[in-house]
Amino acid sequence: MNLREEIVRNYIQAYNNFDVEGMVQHFSEDVVFENIQNGVTTDSLEGIEAFKEQAESAKSFFEDREQVISELHESSNLIEVRIQYTASLAMDISDTMKQGDKIELAGKSYFYFNDQNQVVKLQDLS
Repeated sequence: MNLREEIVRNYIQAYNNFDVEGMVQHFSEDVVFENIQNGVTTDSLEGIEAFKEQAESAKSFFEDREQVISELHESSNLIEVRIQYTASLAMDISDTMKQGDKIELAGKSYFYFNDQNQVVKLQDLS
């Protein structure tokens, strides 16, 4: 396993453990984050502090959550990860999604790296 793959795997482990500091350990200060659902950008952040703030607030939505890598491909400064995602809601978030409900999704994450092996952009697609 090379360094960038190890960084991605450590990020996912930290995500699963609700460990925000571990998630951003290898992020650049000006990291860009985008969440894209069905081709529409639903969230976009710039900067490590904005990412940490969003990640901290998102923790309260879930009793548990887990990303499992089903595929990982690396090319140049990009690692594409196919993810199987499961979570249990800790609170009601809509009329149809209630506390205790299970979420199961398949998606992709794209980790873009600079030459110092820092994540400069993270895109989550579902």
